[in-house]
Amino acid sequence: QVRVVESGGGLVQAGGSLRLSCAVSGSIFNMEIMGWYRQAPGKQRELVASIADGSNTNYADSVKDRFTISRDKNTVYLQMNSLKPEDTAVYYCNARRALALAIPYWGQGTQVTVSS
Repeated sequence: QVRVVESGGGLVQAGGSLRLSCAVSGSIFNMEIMGWYRQAPGKQRELVASIADGSNTNYADSVKDRFTISRDKNTVYLQMNSLKPEDTAVYYCNARRALALAIPYWGQGTQVTVSS
């Protein structure tokens, strides 16, 4: 059974930094695509950043130049700098294979709260 476990959320002041981690285990296949999504209260879940094939990255416009996604084997990280109150959300890790009908695996989410 595939497990996706996030860690690293918390409370930080605006302008501060946090680093999220996500470990994927239990799959016999490599999850070629891993990413971070977030969902704020009353809003839809949105893509924050993704990394494919270990090096191809994609970022939401709202986090470009502030957030950095990276990967080391089955762990993906999200370094978040210059945090803003609008970054407050539950952050979810997603992992899947690079196939058309690949099943996405989700973590339970980790809360990030940025105070002004």
